[in-house]
Amino acid sequence: MNTDDDGEAAGCIVAMPLCAFSAVIGVLHGRLSCSTNARLSFASGLIRVPRMSTRFVDRAVYITGAGAGVGRATAEFFAAEGAKVFAVDIDGDAVVETVKGIHAAGGRALGGVADVADFDSVEASVEHMVEQFGGLDLLINVAGVGKAARLEELDEREWQRTLSVNLNGVFHTTKSAMPHLLKARHGSIVNVASIAALRGQAYCAAYCASKAGMVNFTRSIALEFASRGLRANCVAPAGVETNMIAGFIPREDFEPQLIAYYLPPPPGRLSKPVDVANSIAFLASKEARMINGAVLVCDGGTLA
Repeated sequence: MNTDDDGEAAGCIVAMPLCAFSAVIGVLHGRLSCSTNARLSFASGLIRVPRMSTRFVDRAVYITGAGAGVGRATAEFFAAEGAKVFAVDIDGDAVVETVKGIHAAGGRALGGVADVADFDSVEASVEHMVEQFGGLDLLINVAGVGKAARLEELDEREWQRTLSVNLNGVFHTTKSAMPHLLKARHGSIVNVASIAALRGQAYCAAYCASKAGMVNFTRSIALEFASRGLRANCVAPAGVETNMIAGFIPREDFEPQLIAYYLPPPPGRLSKPVDVANSIAFLASKEARMINGAVLVCDGGTLA
């Protein structure tokens, strides 16, 4: 996984170098246009959902990992509350589906393909968003990778990829978005960490290291920019019902006593993506204006 001021700009697909921003897909106010001969087939019959509130009306939000799972749920959630959503993912087809769903529900969205591990790719996508929306108010980092494995199985390539997406990716988006966030009123960053950032977990060395780094990076940003009106916080979920959870299913060769303590108290109970999206939206909202540098645990009591 890795996901206009007045709403009058048309959407587009833009072909760019693979090392940079490779594609853009857009839907605004029910109009779709393409700058290439490509055609996007949008399924009909999707249900229009009413806007839940107006907390984020006309706020421009950049969301990574928006092609599926928590990222898609977050994009849909913010759009339903009036935000102008820029959905980013490494999977272009998945981004199309996310933008399509937001459009069908009456929301406003543009989408782009970018690898958060590639700074040039992220920078180009942020600049495109700002060109289209006129600014960037909220940054939501959801994109992430990881799986359970013994340390003996963890090679250099897997270690580097995990840190490149989960930690470097957050640096890349923050670095690219910061000039625009500082221009916004009440700019806010919410990063999706994990309870793995707060307590060691056997067989998850790379994932734990990347998420722990994310948490302290977020705290550092929160302090450094507190006097300039910017907030930065983390959400720390436990298991969530997404495709990614398959990579963390305990194997028969894992020692059960080493992993039992991070299983949810109600056996088999996992969060749904919208549960995490709700927590993200709260931290990004004005209701959380005094919350800065915090980690909001969303785990059903696993760490209690």
